Amino acid sequence: MATIFSDIGNFLRRQSVLSSLLIINVLVFLLIQLVSLFFFLFKLSPDPFFEFFQLPASPVQLLHRPWTVFTYMFTHFDVWHIVFNLLCLYWFGQIFLRFFGPKQLGGLYVLGGIVGGLFFILSYNIFPYFLESVNTSSLIGASASAMAIIFAAAFYRKDLKINIILLGNVKLLYIALLFLVIDLLSIEHDNPGGHIAHIGGAWMGIGFAQAAIKGRDLTEGINSIIDRMANWFAKKPRKTTRQQVYRRPETDYEYNKRKHDEQVEIDRILDKIKRSGYNSLSKNEKKKLFDASK
Repeated sequence: MATIFSDIGNFLRRQSVLSSLLIINVLVFLLIQLVSLFFFLFKLSPDPFFEFFQLPASPVQLLHRPWTVFTYMFTHFDVWHIVFNLLCLYWFGQIFLRFFGPKQLGGLYVLGGIVGGLFFILSYNIFPYFLESVNTSSLIGASASAMAIIFAAAFYRKDLKINIILLGNVKLLYIALLFLVIDLLSIEHDNPGGHIAHIGGAWMGIGFAQAAIKGRDLTEGINSIIDRMANWFAKKPRKTTRQQVYRRPETDYEYNKRKHDEQVEIDRILDKIKRSGYNSLSKNEKKKLFDASK
């Protein structure tokens, strides 16, 4: 047990996207607990403060609190809720990073949360069962984001097996599908909005995996927005260090994307030869064709 906590501690001390996501969730949780204690001691209602973080099911309320589309996916009120979500994010996030880069992890975390939130809002405004509670329902938690990461890894490498105590090697795909079945069966019971959001996150993860297999990165757009925001908030450019210059080996996703882009370029050059002949190629195009022939 001590070794496990030591490993987690060492991991959190690294400056990585995954450790940053875990730390942000923990800091938000601690802030909420401290403020909740303050309101409790002074016999005040904490609801207005809590609403600042929660994603409302009501579109009208959402117009007044649009930032909750992002804040809700970092918000937890219950200890066991945050423990379960962050353990899933910690374990499955590391599996995801075997095949994709840290930027894809961060981007998919946000996209999974957004899509899960949209599934939640749409369900509460479409299905008659939820209409009576649409003005009093809200969503919190990183579950949809974690589901996106789990399903992305599972559907990108459907043959991948992980070792589970007492069960041995089990395909990650089967674990992901088990989570999905549990969510589907639980909608009629406790926390239906949360389970619907999980399904939205899973759907986003599958879409990311299918696009990645074809050489496309669905997180490029959101990562571009995040980069602009980071640059806008940055006071000064960070100095380049040796550690930042070091280039890590390509992930499976990056390798497949590079090969896909190279093949598209070669196909374009071959089409140009068919139309206009070899002499119509530029010096750079001839070099690319020569390199590909090797």
